[in-house]
Order: sequence, then structure tokens, then C-alpha cells
Amino acid sequence: MLTQEKSEKVNWKPIIKEFEAVLGKKGVIKRQEELITYECDGLASYRQRPDVAVLPKTTEQVAEVVKICNKYSVPFIARGSGTGLSGGALPIQGCVLIVTSLMRQILNVDLDNQRVVVQPGVINNWVTQTVSGAGFYYAPDPSSQIICSIGGNVAENSGGVHCLKYGVTTNHVLGLKVVTANGDIVDLGGQVPEMPGYDLTGIFVGSEGTLGIATEITLRILKSAESICVLLADFTSVEAAGAAVSDIISAGIIPGGMEMMDNMSINAVEDVTATNCYPRDAVAILLVEIDGLDVEVKANKQRVIDICKQNGARNVTSANDPETRLKLWKGRKAAFAAAGHLSPDYYVQDGVIPRTQLPYVLQEIENLSEKFGYKIANVFHAGDGNLHPLILFDNSIPGELEKVEEVGGEILKLCVKVGGSISGEHGIGADKKCYMPSMFSDADLETMQWVKQVFNSKGLANPEKIFPTPRTCGEAARAMSQNKFENVEKF
Repeated sequence: MLTQEKSEKVNWKPIIKEFEAVLGKKGVIKRQEELITYECDGLASYRQRPDVAVLPKTTEQVAEVVKICNKYSVPFIARGSGTGLSGGALPIQGCVLIVTSLMRQILNVDLDNQRVVVQPGVINNWVTQTVSGAGFYYAPDPSSQIICSIGGNVAENSGGVHCLKYGVTTNHVLGLKVVTANGDIVDLGGQVPEMPGYDLTGIFVGSEGTLGIATEITLRILKSAESICVLLADFTSVEAAGAAVSDIISAGIIPGGMEMMDNMSINAVEDVTATNCYPRDAVAILLVEIDGLDVEVKANKQRVIDICKQNGARNVTSANDPETRLKLWKGRKAAFAAAGHLSPDYYVQDGVIPRTQLPYVLQEIENLSEKFGYKIANVFHAGDGNLHPLILFDNSIPGELEKVEEVGGEILKLCVKVGGSISGEHGIGADKKCYMPSMFSDADLETMQWVKQVFNSKGLANPEKIFPTPRTCGEAARAMSQNKFENVEKF
């Protein structure tokens, strides 16, 4: 791998010349002021400008770029829309950023076989928009679905509000065309759900760009449900809302989605979106979407209402028409953006816990809030225990980021302690790699490295991600935030 010292000695002129021969001059970004756009992803606390960014449009162009990187032993990092929240697309010094945002064609729509083939730059919501007129949709729906790309979803194995019933991205990817870390073009998976041999598609989805770059993705689409109903229940305690979640699942009801928000999040989204649907005095609200056959939805709707009221819900409202359902979901979808109005900065974590541990973990998060002196808003996929605590702080105050990272780390350790995970859908990236040993043994991590070595033997594909290094997370953040881009005149 390229070290910082070697990076400063790289002669970029011949490399850029070869890139331009493949992509044209407009497909290669080298001016420092233009590269600022790519110095971070959605985790803006970590920043590092790439040395060069390239904009391929085809699989063949991606392969040629990767071969050039191999020829000169230059690290490369794939980037989609840049909405990731774990620093997965964060550049390192001396790297080439391969930006897939111009690879945005929907290549094939096969309604009869319920599949769509797309390039990685296609926006998540475009898939549903393309097939909705025929009565289909694409199930994984991250909150950023109007801007996040399918390629990024594949890299991070993204989820969304409907992952409880329908699964995350890996459950909806049938096949992939991949450019490997040495520039070969290979096909993983296929056109049908069950393929013989090793599940290389499953290995690749969620690998965060460390095994190669997906350039064509075959997605499974679903038939729209006959009936859909969204319920909003408000509670006077988080514990009561959490108990309702457990009881709904225990009753054998699997909602299409089940989300919880606390009072701080409720008021933030109402301030921003003004839905007038979320009661501002509620300590917590529960959003439950039920879908399926009309008779099934009607029966489960009443059962969910009864369970919520048995657990102390003050009110339960319901919506069956598309417009009102969308209005109820609007606030939840805007929760992360709305948090920006609560504080100059916020740091979002992403952990998973067993549903039965919700009351305990939320109380422990409140204890951490009081101990460290930071307000924490809670928004999460309650049905599958995927937490998204938002730690509010002011990054302009020296040392605040490091303290907030410590709080985030304590939350992740808490998740592991109760039998959960350090990531549900945001990935590990640069942000959480130092917490991997808290969840995996040395043998586990070594086995993962063997897989990485097979696909990425030179370590050029998205280095310094997922796996721990001698630095702590806080030290990595400081190093990246303080690192100044030099050699401006090298081109």
C-alpha cells in the first residue's frame, strides 16, 4: 500500500495522462478547488482531499482505471452519492477516487421475472419510480433514498424502514458485475435467487469497496401490496413504546416497518416538516406499517391498536390512503436532517440490539447523556433493534469531537454487551473499525482478512477501512481533520 511518504513522491502526470486517455479530460478531476467536493462523505467530521478523482461511465472504463491504479500501485476508493455515514468513501492521502455518479442508467427492466438491472450511480428511489406504474417497488428504503445510490447501498448493505419484514440490500441483490481489485471483470450471482457454488454475491454485498467495485447490479423487485395501513401510537414513556414493539412481534405480526422516535426527535421534525401529525408532548411515538392482503391488514391493524393501548398508548391514529401515509412517514424520513436544527453538529451512531433490550439500552444511553453532558436524540428501526442515536455537539469547540466519539464508542460497546452489533446498515468504514475487536475475536478478523486478501491482494481497494489499525478512532479523526493537503502544484 502507498504510504504518506511515498504518496508525496508519486509522479501523477503520467497517471493522469493515462486516465484522460480512457475517460477524456472532462472525466478526470485534478484541480484542488474541485476536489474539495470529494474530501468527505456524510460523516463530515473526517476529511481528506483525494489526489485525483475520475468519473467513469461504463464497466470497461472502471476496469481500465483500476488497471492503471495497479500499474502504478496507487490506492483507489469507490464513491457513489457520498451519503455514507461511516467514512466508507473517505479518501486517503495519495489515492484516486473512482466516482460512479455518472453511471446512472437503468439497463433492463424485466417485470415478468421481477428484476431490474442498474448501474451503481442509479438513485435508490429511481428504481421504485421506474416500476411503480406496473405495480412493483424496490423494498430497501434508507432515509436518504432520494439521493443515495444503489452502488453505495450494495457497498454498505443498507437497510431502511422496511427492512424488518423485507430484509436489507443483500436480500434483494440477485447478481453483480464486478471490477475486481486487479481490474478483471467478473459476474457474481445471476438472474435467479438460488445459484450453485459459493455465495460470492453475499460476500461482496456489505464489503464496503474492499473487494472491488460493482458496476452492474441485478435487483429483485416486489409486487405492491393489496392494502397498506400506517399506525401512529404515542406514549408517555419510552419503556412503554419498547414493550409494545416486543409484544407486536411476539403476537406473530411482522409489520412492513416499525419505527420509534423520542421527544427530542419528534419536536425537531415538527419544527422542520410541520406535519402536525406527531404530538409534541409525547415522550415517544411508534410508527407501524402493516401491509398484505386487505383482510390481513384489517385484522392486524386492530391487533396492533389493542397491543399499543395495552402498553399505555394515549392515542393511535391510522392512515390507509397514500397521501396521509406519506405524511406520517415524512417526519421519520426527515429525522436526520431535522437534527441539524437542534445543534451546530451531530454525530450519528448505528448499532443493533435485541428488541427485548430496548428499555434497558435506552436508559443506559440516557445515563451516558447525563455523564458526558451531551444531548442525545433517538431515532431507530424499532422492529429489528437498529438504533440511530444522534449525539448533539459543537465541533467548533476544541476537543468536542473526540469526546463525542467516546460517547459513540460507549454506545457501541453497550450494543455488543447486550448481544447486538456495532452496525446495522451504515457499515464500519473509517469510523468504527477500532471497535471490531469488541465484537470479533482475532481468529474472526484474521479469517475476514483472508477473504479480503483473495480479492484485494495488493490492498489497493479502499484501504484503511473496516479492519482495526494501531490508532484509536479518536486519533484517526484528529489525524484526518488536521491533515492539510499539500503539493498543490504537482500537476
